Amino acid sequence: QVDPVANAFPSAARLHRSTEHKAAMAGYDRAITVFSPDGHLFQVEYALEAVRKGTTTVGVRGKDCVILAVEKRATPKLQDPRTIRKILTVDSDIALAFAGLNADARVLVNKTRIECQSYRLNVEDNPTVDYVARFIARTQQKYTHRGGVRPFGISTLLGGFNTDGKPELYQTDPAGTYYAWKATAIGKNSKSVVDFLEKKYTEDLEEDATLRLALKGLLEVTEASGKNIEVVIVQKSGLKWMKEEELDPLLKELDDTAEKIAKLKEQQ
Repeated sequence: QVDPVANAFPSAARLHRSTEHKAAMAGYDRAITVFSPDGHLFQVEYALEAVRKGTTTVGVRGKDCVILAVEKRATPKLQDPRTIRKILTVDSDIALAFAGLNADARVLVNKTRIECQSYRLNVEDNPTVDYVARFIARTQQKYTHRGGVRPFGISTLLGGFNTDGKPELYQTDPAGTYYAWKATAIGKNSKSVVDFLEKKYTEDLEEDATLRLALKGLLEVTEASGKNIEVVIVQKSGLKWMKEEELDPLLKELDDTAEKIAKLKEQQ
């Protein structure tokens, strides 16, 4: 049967169908334990959206180190900047950088630190970075299939060493998946940074070249200075935090924004 209203007002009919579809789908984003008919867990997807709105975070694996670099949002003048950390120590030689909700990161990192201490007590050895990545992914996944909870709104980058003493870089996300990477980025504008890293990354980079690549990746999407960037170098001997006075000259040397603007003017 032909609907005369639909024939007379096709756009209104489309809007009506769209509203009906949204109404039918609305219930599926209220419970974490319920799949939508097309196979989505909406709360997990919303958590991934929280990650995409987080600060840009870059990780690059070198020959004998891992560099984690994070853009820090400007802190109020009267706030102590030491209380705002985007890179956290999980174990003596494992660092974690995150994009997403700070409070969720604090809770997840505390769980991970306790697991690392428990591992040391039981095994009498340092936990490897892949063990820690598996634990974080397992914990995040637990919060996607139980009622009364919500997913962690963070993705993490973990830098550390495996049992062979080789550097490893891992990423976990709110769905509970984890991956090993040579270089990657999470958070705001991460796709642009990943595209840049794909073009520039080479195997077995020395520490200085790895650091420069990570900073250059951040400079692709942010106006970086020593004040608004946090960088840690994960080495076999432990973690080395870069100071503002060490970062500033390096960032000035790498920043080619002025050159890019000049080239654009020439093309016009």
